[in-house]
Amino acid sequence: MIFIKLGLKAIAYGIVFLLHSILTADGSHILPHTGQSETNDLGPEFLAQLTNFTVPQGRDISFTCVVDNLGPYRVAWIKSDSKAILGIHTHMVSLNPRLAVTHNGHNTWKLHISRVQINDSGSYMCQVNTDPMKSQSGYLDVVVPPDILNHPTQNLEEGVSTEGGSIALECSATGVPEPKVQWRREAGKDIILRADSREKQAFKIVEGKKLILTNVHRTDMGAYNCIASNGVPPSVSKRFDVQINFPPSIKAVNQLVGAPIEREVTLECFVEVNPKPLNGWYRNEGNIKLHNSNKYNLSEEMINLYTWHLNLTIRYLTKADFGSYSCSSVNALGKSETRIRLQELRLQPKTTTTVAPHFYTTTKPRRKQLPGYNKGLNEVVRAKETHFSNQMNQENNLFAGGISVSQNSNRLISDGNVENGQIDSKINEAEVHTQRPTHPGSENIYRTSDSVPSPHSPWLPSNSGSLSIFFTANRKYFLKLFSVYFFNARM
Repeated sequence: MIFIKLGLKAIAYGIVFLLHSILTADGSHILPHTGQSETNDLGPEFLAQLTNFTVPQGRDISFTCVVDNLGPYRVAWIKSDSKAILGIHTHMVSLNPRLAVTHNGHNTWKLHISRVQINDSGSYMCQVNTDPMKSQSGYLDVVVPPDILNHPTQNLEEGVSTEGGSIALECSATGVPEPKVQWRREAGKDIILRADSREKQAFKIVEGKKLILTNVHRTDMGAYNCIASNGVPPSVSKRFDVQINFPPSIKAVNQLVGAPIEREVTLECFVEVNPKPLNGWYRNEGNIKLHNSNKYNLSEEMINLYTWHLNLTIRYLTKADFGSYSCSSVNALGKSETRIRLQELRLQPKTTTTVAPHFYTTTKPRRKQLPGYNKGLNEVVRAKETHFSNQMNQENNLFAGGISVSQNSNRLISDGNVENGQIDSKINEAEVHTQRPTHPGSENIYRTSDSVPSPHSPWLPSNSGSLSIFFTANRKYFLKLFSVYFFNARM
């Protein structure tokens, strides 16, 4: 035992002697420290500080040490925390293959570390073997991106529970520095945390390695992401799938549906269920199961993780198709169904109505007729023409001898010796022949005597007295003639 200890001490003294020889050697001879200090008062001088590094694991880095006026001294690289000598000048002491030292032949020395690891972190020293020793240090901080560990106890059933139960999710992450763990739901949904009193709180982010869901509801189903980050890219995440199992619950869109004959109709219902159910349509209280055919078309669509939309389309409706149908859903936890009644919808027959064309007419206002003349337009025109013709005939008869006075009267008027009273009496005795206006198709002649005037001797007044007697004798006729002209003018 004593010999072994003596052997180890001898080896240690040998290593120290070897390092001392390397540090004091200059080419083919060795110079003492005191001699150098006497010949060069300035001595070695560092021109730049060592750089500090913070790099992710796996990167390559190099510490650079610039020394001026080195003289006969040597530069060594030392790991400060462990006091281990890594290299001297251009000679490597450490057996680590990822370490190397280089010199540019002037005043620059470098320590190279390739593919840095977490245990490479720490302080590194560039040292010159003067007396007293001169040195400067740089720090290497190796960081590690986060990583999520797989728990050996995790299984597929960890994120599964029946409705009303509890689920615990665990996410452990490693990295340097230690990662921070957050929980989020996909699609930006809220994480619902319920207390024992069933009061719930909604969060977008929940921090911590564990996520515990209590009194779970079907709306809690979906993907939950565990995200680990420590400022070193990239961040990592892990997806946990949460399944909530519950029996089916079914609801019809309309429980009473009407449709006309010879048409097609679609019956609809929605089912909430998990795990995936077996859905179907039945006829006559569930005795007949319906399948896809020319008559029926069955389809189902998944709306979300636990909701299904079921459709039954019936084509070419007949009287036999009306009645009750049922929509059914079943899974391992239970069964549910709902009924829909289909009845005939009788449409009112379409009636067509023809609208008679409407003509807009404008009637001219009638002229006001005299009393007693309520005749049509044509009759009035004909009456005017006939009346005017008769009037002309009367005027011709008048001036052609239609009015005659006896020979005695003529003589009295021609002599001018008759008194007024005699004239009046003679006028009363005179034979007067007049014609009244006649209506179409008729002539009325009024005579005061049977004497007929001679057509060859027309009666013409010869003086003013005779003219006065003439107008006086024919006063009624002139009044008649004036009224006829006035009536024609108004019409």
